[in-house]
Amino acid sequence: MSAEPRRPWLVLLGLCFGICVTNAFARFAYGLMLPAMKSQMGWTYAQAGWLNTANALGYIAGAVLTMALVSRISPARLFSFGLVTTTLALLATGLHEALWWQSLWRIAAGVLGAMSFSTAGVLTAQLFQTDPRRNALAIALLFGFGGGLGIVLAGAALPVMLAVLGPGAWAWGWIGIGLTSAAMLPLGLWAAACLRPPLRQSLASPRLPVRAMLAELGGYAGFGLGYIVYLTFLSAWMTEQAAGPVLIASVWVLLGSCICISPFLWRPVFARFRSGLPLAMILTGIAAGSLLPVAMPGPFGLLLSAVVFGCCVFMAPGAVTSFTRHNLPIASWGASISLFTVVFAVSQTVGPYGAGLLGDLTGNIGNGLVVAAALLLTGAVLALSQRPLDGR
Repeated sequence: MSAEPRRPWLVLLGLCFGICVTNAFARFAYGLMLPAMKSQMGWTYAQAGWLNTANALGYIAGAVLTMALVSRISPARLFSFGLVTTTLALLATGLHEALWWQSLWRIAAGVLGAMSFSTAGVLTAQLFQTDPRRNALAIALLFGFGGGLGIVLAGAALPVMLAVLGPGAWAWGWIGIGLTSAAMLPLGLWAAACLRPPLRQSLASPRLPVRAMLAELGGYAGFGLGYIVYLTFLSAWMTEQAAGPVLIASVWVLLGSCICISPFLWRPVFARFRSGLPLAMILTGIAAGSLLPVAMPGPFGLLLSAVVFGCCVFMAPGAVTSFTRHNLPIASWGASISLFTVVFAVSQTVGPYGAGLLGDLTGNIGNGLVVAAALLLTGAVLALSQRPLDGR
């Protein structure tokens, strides 16, 4: 067990900045930019969805690479490398409009962002090791506040900027995101350095009880398949419904704000349960949030959807991190979280392109949201069957 850092809450803020850059900015800000880029470049929904699928393919490579490296390179070094290089990838995204260029940097952002995302949970799990309640809060805050902050910032700025300057300003949107990421780098790198454990010689980590974890892994795969459709096509759906920039910005800011407060809602659940129940509850909430824009078209339905979806979506990674901490020895945390990330990365590749293709075939991207909700509910059923692991 490594020593506690002297300023753990400031360390946590730095790790949250890492999630903000490598998760919210690198993966979900594209959903805000998609209508402008699609209009400017004349893309189909399938082409627009491909770019998030490309990002997800890169995420697979990054997750597998992290899983291979985490026993040889400290999580802190992997986190720092991913944070710096993802920032550079975001800046590069705004420099050229060609689809091959966009694909290249979406893939790169996936590979590099996965390194930070996979290791951020391992680093955060080292905080408050003797206080389960504060540890559960820290894990929830990492994903909730870290991801929510990025969505609030991007949601408040990008729709209004694109409405004022026109769809051709999408490139400045990416450059602005890259510069904001650069401003977050110093605290994120400092936080990782504070959690770098002393080198220890270890021949092997304990083998993961993968068979006993299959239900939780299956539930997390359902999360990957379903959640990304909403975040990719939410703005496109609102644009189809003739929503103005103020409503689009309001929905995204509300979504991000609810993500920020979600840790306080889920902390008692994470602290209490060792089973798959927390993940099952979260997936059910995400499914309900995905259905609401279709079931209740109009501003009220969209705002309610943002609240329900936001209060749940970023807690799924927190749920599997908490499951890992409750059920496995500390030497297995890195391998376990990397395995969950690989499963998640593989499953989320299908969602954006598949939903975009369905939208092209049916002329209604809302059908993709309905299918995504069904996949999320299937994941919830699987997660509900997960029992605590024997021993720790």
